[in-house]
Amino acid sequence: MTCVFPAHTYGEGPRAHGYWQTTAEMPDFPRAEGEITCDVAVIGAGFTGLSAALHLAEAGQDVRVFEAETPAWGASGRNGGFCCLGGSAASDTMLRKMHGEPARREYRQSEAEAVRFTRALIDAHGIVPDIHSDGETVLAHTPKAAAGFAERAARIKADYGVTPRFIPGSELTQMGMKGPFYAALTTPLGVALNPFKYTLGLADAARRAGARIYAHSRVTSISQTRGFTLATPQARITARRLIVATNGYSSDDLPGWMRARYIPTQSNAIVTRPLTEDELAAQGWTTRQMCYDDRFFLHYFRLMPDNRMLFGMRGGLFSSPGFDARMHRTIRRHFEAMFPAWAHVETPYSWNGLLSLAPDLTPYAGPIPDMPGAFTGLSYHGNGVAMASYAGGILADLAMDRTPRTLYPEIMRKPPRKWPLGRFRRAMLWPPYALATLTGG
Repeated sequence: MTCVFPAHTYGEGPRAHGYWQTTAEMPDFPRAEGEITCDVAVIGAGFTGLSAALHLAEAGQDVRVFEAETPAWGASGRNGGFCCLGGSAASDTMLRKMHGEPARREYRQSEAEAVRFTRALIDAHGIVPDIHSDGETVLAHTPKAAAGFAERAARIKADYGVTPRFIPGSELTQMGMKGPFYAALTTPLGVALNPFKYTLGLADAARRAGARIYAHSRVTSISQTRGFTLATPQARITARRLIVATNGYSSDDLPGWMRARYIPTQSNAIVTRPLTEDELAAQGWTTRQMCYDDRFFLHYFRLMPDNRMLFGMRGGLFSSPGFDARMHRTIRRHFEAMFPAWAHVETPYSWNGLLSLAPDLTPYAGPIPDMPGAFTGLSYHGNGVAMASYAGGILADLAMDRTPRTLYPEIMRKPPRKWPLGRFRRAMLWPPYALATLTGG
């Protein structure tokens, strides 16, 4: 296997002090052993792979999921739990220039569809992932950003058919959003959730529908003749169709088409101990809204139902125990600057995980071009709770030779180009990341 980051990134270290895995017990999943034959083999037990497996099993397919570690071990169990609009990091201007206005609008509609799709999965399968927040709130960290919220609200209404709520800076404190912000804009689409519980809920629903999920069963080779032959350390799998759902944890050679079509990069998060009512009052932050600011290196944060504060930020192009410790100090510094009344509050949970960036900054869900019968979904740009779940549904339909039953936007049908520099492509991100760090994002 050829991976972009060093071995430390793919080991236990970056998640050793994670919060989400403390909130629910991991069920037992068997290892793949012996000779296995199935209709569809799925590699990866995160949002994409489990959503695909669930929909395939419900349609009567014999589907097997092969996970290198355990379900929710990767990004699906390490993110901020923002089930919201997103999936692309491209601006409207970029989308319009690259794909045209009709395709841009269609993609924006699919973002809203992805949120509704995910909520429907949660409701239909009785998943209880600690939902809160009425939509998502963006906070302006400069007066210039606040001045742009009127135009932003108009675009949201035109693209998604909902009316955002504008909160001027003078009203933020009474809304429980006291901080270094100049205005807020709330879009009433999406919810916050516990991504670990949601992923395990998808796994349980998929198993009840008939899917078989194998843990500690890393796929080490893929070959294709009439169908697909996969190998794990203890099993040989023969499948008619294949779905690769490994996203930021992908390998450049499994399959080889993946090489350089994504850049994995890190997102980092901390979670506090439960805050007291006095501590909440002292800071003036009591809202349960999931929030983010409008910086390049955005911060994302939310007060969870048990009064713990989750605080996350993008950044981190290096990976080692030392760099992890440095990133923890950095995120702690940002947390204390934004919420100074909580500078004394412990953050016993601190972790990072990999998201994936595509050259065009848009997600892909579709065929692997040089492998007939194989499909993949990847590059949700840090907003994969809804869009990855949605992509899984699309991939399930494609693997059954069906026209997707959900909106399948043109933009998501375009395979990603290759990044320059091959296995050294992470270096392309160093200049903009360094500039953002120097300028405060």
